[in-house]
Amino acid sequence: MLDLRHRIALDINNVLQRDVRRSHPLEQLFWECTLRCNLACRHCGSDCKMVSQAPDMPREDFLRVLDSVNARCEPHSVFVIVTGGEPLMRPDLEECGRGIYEKGFSWGMVTNGFALTPERFARLLDSGMRSATVSLDGLQDNHDWMRGREHSFERASTAIRMLAQQKDFVFDVVTCVNRRNYAELPRLKEALIGWGVSHWRLFTVFPMGRAAGDDELQLPRDEFRGLLDFIKQTRKEGRIHASYGCEGFLGNYEGEVRDHFYSCEAGITAASVLVDGSISACASIRADYHQGNIYRDDLMDVWEKGFQPYRDREWMRTGECADCKYFKYCLGGGMHLRDDQGKLLFCHLKRIA
Repeated sequence: MLDLRHRIALDINNVLQRDVRRSHPLEQLFWECTLRCNLACRHCGSDCKMVSQAPDMPREDFLRVLDSVNARCEPHSVFVIVTGGEPLMRPDLEECGRGIYEKGFSWGMVTNGFALTPERFARLLDSGMRSATVSLDGLQDNHDWMRGREHSFERASTAIRMLAQQKDFVFDVVTCVNRRNYAELPRLKEALIGWGVSHWRLFTVFPMGRAAGDDELQLPRDEFRGLLDFIKQTRKEGRIHASYGCEGFLGNYEGEVRDHFYSCEAGITAASVLVDGSISACASIRADYHQGNIYRDDLMDVWEKGFQPYRDREWMRTGECADCKYFKYCLGGGMHLRDDQGKLLFCHLKRIA
């Protein structure tokens, strides 16, 4: 049950979110620049490989998309996030970044850190990179187990310490919490603080891609609640800014484990261009919800005229969501938690009930 304080705050937030859905300002644009990856992560939703059957998108094709955005938006209001696969697999990543920067957009990347050497980091900074997210899924044994390659922890932790030493560089660390690394979260927290990390995002695995059916990746209910309590306590301590990911509605934990109340920004303020040119909302969302393709459609036309399944979520009011009294706060959960038929994979609120 929601307490009165949360109910009032969430009702106010609902009004604000309706206005955002109505205006849908594009604020984040993800570019899935490659499906190649130098790791073999157990939880990969894209099933990426060292050699991908899908070719990298030519940078000129994505830069043309930015021309479309530039014609209708102030470029400084849209942040470009380069993702994959692993962006560092592209030998021309610096040229990609420079092209993005020269068109007036700020940009950053999501990386596993394995190939982020000091020399490469310096070149990326020169190309205009202003932020990064690095994945770290536990201490050495558990991170290497999750990432499917020896020395992954060593490489990622070295990259994190390097980023922390760069003055005025904005970055965070993301951790995918599972049954194996759950117990070591306090030790991982101390390691991150010791390395100079100020922002830490934690999330859980959704059962798609390689993660489907892998029971070791799914937290049981008591540990999921324990994770939220850990984040809440860490935020109170104030030694590192921890937060839970944007996956689902968390009842009375709302306002306690994130900097904002739950909302799925997919198709509301966030869009993505996938490696094959598909126009989507975030790279985790399946093809059933793609809205077009840059090779036949103008992205901003699609942004203004499409994305209705993202902006009007009433179609999600079926199954276990049909009679849920919290639907107005949750709107059916994150879009990436819907399968090909639109069925909800799991409900966050039920996991803490």
